[in-house]
Amino acid sequence: MTPQTGITPEAGKHGLFVVLNVQNPQTQAQQVFRICSKFPELLTAISQMDTSANLCGTISFGATFWNLISPQKRPLQLKTFQTISGSQQQIPATGGDILFHVHSSRPDLNYELLQPLLEQLGSQVSVVEDVQAKQYLDSRDLTGFIDGTENPQGDERAEAALIGEEDPEFAGGSYVFSQRFVHKMTSWNKLSQGEQENIIGRTKPDSVELAEDVKPPTSHISRVVIEEEGDELQIVRHSLPYYSLSGEKGLFFLAYTKDLTIVDKMLSNMFGTSGDGLTDHLMNYTTPVTGAMFFTPSLETLRNVQNLK
Repeated sequence: MTPQTGITPEAGKHGLFVVLNVQNPQTQAQQVFRICSKFPELLTAISQMDTSANLCGTISFGATFWNLISPQKRPLQLKTFQTISGSQQQIPATGGDILFHVHSSRPDLNYELLQPLLEQLGSQVSVVEDVQAKQYLDSRDLTGFIDGTENPQGDERAEAALIGEEDPEFAGGSYVFSQRFVHKMTSWNKLSQGEQENIIGRTKPDSVELAEDVKPPTSHISRVVIEEEGDELQIVRHSLPYYSLSGEKGLFFLAYTKDLTIVDKMLSNMFGTSGDGLTDHLMNYTTPVTGAMFFTPSLETLRNVQNLK
């Protein structure tokens, strides 16, 4: 099975994240899907405009919409994200029927790819999220720390992201979790570098992980790096910051995985529902405003989804 192009490559400098809801899914799901299924073909055509831009992308579907286009067959772990009420903060479940994720070195090509699809979809859909994000400095979050240091590299990316023999009918696909954060930059910038490093769990200039006897158990790294039986549970992150001088500033977090329980464990550790009484102190300086889960089918499954029995 052939995975969609946006999953395993390193993230491009410019990302476009679009989440849609279908207005009348019971009557319009099939028509909407027929339009959306043109995405891989259109991506191939637009990428030829500048092959050096490395235009990549995925189309993914929420559980409710998937049930309408493939009522007989569904991926084993596909589910709707539910609101998490943590000890200090809540992760809202904002949902979505369709997720487009496009990345490249050229924001104009990202736009050129999705604009005609959205025009064809027209009033059949409503836009939940439309976020243009972009690399900041040398791949840093707006907090000033390098983002994605824990990302798997090389062949490990496919191993972490792509469904395999555990669900062979949907092999080559992936689950994806999306979440947008709004950073509290004024509060964050009042902290000293040492205070910031203790919250992240890494040094700021060069992203070296703090020693175990120094790194607080409430640091971001301590909460999201999870090991079981000596192996780190990995996901493939495609996060990018979004920012303007006068508007909101934050991070659009996107993670592909073959196992959604890894995302569940990370969120539980971050937001204080894991049972150990600890939370990720980075969450004191950023607010999650969206949360949704989707399934990214392989190209073969995307072409044949309505024939699955």
